[in-house]
Amino acid sequence: MNESSRYSYRFLALLALWLAILGVACATDNEPDVVLHGSLQGSDNHTYREVPFQVPSGVNRITVQFESTGRTEHTTIDLGLEDPDGFHGPQGLRGWTGGSKRLFTVGVLDATPSFSPGPIQPGRWALLLGIPNIRPTSKADFTAKIWFGHPGDPAWLPAVLNPPLRSGPGWYRGDLHMHGAHSDGSCQTQSGDARVPCPLVFTVEDAAKRGLDFIALSDHNTVSQANDIRELQPYFDRLLLIPAREVTTFQGHANLFGSTEPLDFRLGSKTVPDWNALLKQAALLHGVFSINHPNRPNDETCMGCGWTPELPVDMRGFQAIEAVNGMDASSPKYTGIPFWQEQLNKGFHLTGIGGSDNHNAKLPLPTPGGSTAIGLPTTVVHASELSMKAILDGIRAGHVFIDAQGSRDRSMDFVASVDDRSAEMGDTLAAPAGSAVHVTMHATAVDRGSVEIIVDGQPFHPSTDMSIHGATQAFAFDWPSDGKQHWMRANVRAADGALLLVGNSVYLNH
Repeated sequence: MNESSRYSYRFLALLALWLAILGVACATDNEPDVVLHGSLQGSDNHTYREVPFQVPSGVNRITVQFESTGRTEHTTIDLGLEDPDGFHGPQGLRGWTGGSKRLFTVGVLDATPSFSPGPIQPGRWALLLGIPNIRPTSKADFTAKIWFGHPGDPAWLPAVLNPPLRSGPGWYRGDLHMHGAHSDGSCQTQSGDARVPCPLVFTVEDAAKRGLDFIALSDHNTVSQANDIRELQPYFDRLLLIPAREVTTFQGHANLFGSTEPLDFRLGSKTVPDWNALLKQAALLHGVFSINHPNRPNDETCMGCGWTPELPVDMRGFQAIEAVNGMDASSPKYTGIPFWQEQLNKGFHLTGIGGSDNHNAKLPLPTPGGSTAIGLPTTVVHASELSMKAILDGIRAGHVFIDAQGSRDRSMDFVASVDDRSAEMGDTLAAPAGSAVHVTMHATAVDRGSVEIIVDGQPFHPSTDMSIHGATQAFAFDWPSDGKQHWMRANVRAADGALLLVGNSVYLNH
């Protein structure tokens, strides 16, 4: 990359960041764009009423929340949605939910079940109210709140569509990489006679059975699975479903989490000449972008799988690296940990995450050389709540460790402090020359294992015993600071040396 290109990229990246910040600031007040009020009376029984509203240009999603009175008097209001073409357009009525739903969304690519996704034309739209029952002397009032979405809005807005599945801070466990029928995931048919594209419901059911809190559905270069997510998420009210895609190019793969916006992945084309051009697009989508399995081969056995960009890449466009893919944590040939640590040594604050890369949701156990079971490995995120925004914020912040073998209970924390200042994994800590960085750590459910401390990619051996002798154990040691930039993190290994837990870094003097 020449100097002028480098400065141009920096300017565009900063512009994208500010647009993202402004977009979130404007959108998170979460006030509806339109509020409609009306009333019904006995003479409206067995009739239909249109309640029109105008949709401006540039809208790619309509979300409606409908409330009404009169239910104690058995007043019933069915609900539908008409676009400007009405019943006679190419899609007919855009949806009819009867009285079963009072909150729905219709987007370009996905919609609440009983509604059809598709283009959102500007012009006159209308709620269609059907009144199967209202008593002659009754009256009912209704209110419809309507939100308009726009290209570039964060996927978790409006918030009314994405309430947290669980409130309060905690360590939430999930899998950030898997494939189903919307790309190359497959499983046996009901008869067992053939392999077919595997329905997404099997992936979600398996993740729920394994006790995960969240998963990212990351099919190759597509977000068509977002429509299935709209159907499945209300039922799976303990498992957060995050829309994602594996951006699959001839020069490497990367997962983009938390966006359903279009993204041109044609790396090497005139419109996307290199990874930096692709990163500029992604920066406007408010997601988390992570390089996948960087040490995989890039040849006919796994075309494009390894990280092999032809031109220099500004790594500031990424927020994470898939340090562990499937069962490769202890594989010298395939593990992504060395590549991740190389980037940390270059000064990039990139969060290490893990993903199963599952391609067979009905797989009961890992298959050597084949697909890996969902949840193996597990990425564990410290987040303010179980919601898409909070999980992505936790990953960006680096408040993450990887459970390499996908247990349900192994855990660790890692905190560094100087005087009254402290930093957890992912945070930055000022440590002046001559100061002592005091490190505390807890490890759970890894009896007979041991902790290894890594500083700038090299092992550091504290004077204290780092062996684990019980179900839960605490450690503490001091590290002498020279006032220069460093990063420090911890792993937990089993007695046989297998990697169990992979911690993220505390950054010193960055």
